[in-house]
Amino acid sequence: MPGILGKKIGMTRVYNDEGRVIPLTVVQCLPNMVVQVKTAEKDGYPAVVLGFEALKKPTKNKKFRHLREFRITEDGSLKAGDEVKVDIFEDNEQVKITSVSKGKGFQGVIKRHNFSRGPETHGSHHHREPGSIGACARPGRVHKGKKMPGRMGCDQVTLKNVEIVYRDPEKNLIGIKGPVAGAKGSLVIIRKK
Repeated sequence: MPGILGKKIGMTRVYNDEGRVIPLTVVQCLPNMVVQVKTAEKDGYPAVVLGFEALKKPTKNKKFRHLREFRITEDGSLKAGDEVKVDIFEDNEQVKITSVSKGKGFQGVIKRHNFSRGPETHGSHHHREPGSIGACARPGRVHKGKKMPGRMGCDQVTLKNVEIVYRDPEKNLIGIKGPVAGAKGSLVIIRKK
């Protein structure tokens, strides 16, 4: 199985054998249900669709809060109704993590793009502004992609080669080394490399 869906719980730390502190993000991966298995003959490519967080009041069409598709090699080992659990991963395994970062709303250039501020004294009125944004009569416009104020956050963030430090199959927990983007309770997709 190429991956699993989970929910970010928060951050903590563990100590390794040498006594060093390892910061880790704890992700709760309750058993994922295989909702659909796609085949090359029927759908054009082999894949599996996993459902996470079953709804308390499911409808005819929606039974899970989150559905995600994973590409697989067609081997026929998975069937609809099977469960995918934490034990598909090994300790110290390198994985790929995808999540959505926290939304910050409309922000200025200092917070959004790490600009420097202007002088605060001697009559300066240029404190937290971006400064000049364009050239002269030629080109007579602001170039596309200019770093300016705007909406910040709520971006899909993917981290590659992240190490799994801790696993607890009984409590369905995975400890991922370092920070993972997103708020507590947000969806985290863990994929094998």
